[in-house]
Amino acid sequence: MLLNDNAVSPAEASQQSALTLAYLGDAVYELLVREKLVIHSHKTNGKLHFEATRFVSAKAQSEFVEKILGTLTPEELSVYKRGRNSDAVPPKNTDVAVYKRATGLETLFGYLYLSGRMERIEELFELMVN
Repeated sequence: MLLNDNAVSPAEASQQSALTLAYLGDAVYELLVREKLVIHSHKTNGKLHFEATRFVSAKAQSEFVEKILGTLTPEELSVYKRGRNSDAVPPKNTDVAVYKRATGLETLFGYLYLSGRMERIEELFELMVN
């Protein structure tokens, strides 16, 4: 379970750039994936890492976005779109649209984390991976 004792108001969280929120959201998302894998499987570190890559790639995140878009509040959808429409530059061999959807997801997770909305993050994460 994620904890954030340093949460700020949604207005303060919104003042961060989309890519700054995505930077934070990437770490939040990866921690959730690792936590889920460690708790629900008893594999070696190498196998855990291999399993994690199925969840943390831009392609996987882009696919997961489709599972939650209909459940987002107008505020969350706005944050997602802000990240998706940012000037993030994808790595080589990555589809631009896929990368932008993944960046939008990371932006949303960063925003929710910074705002102290841990239960909502976990709710969205469960919808995506189950």
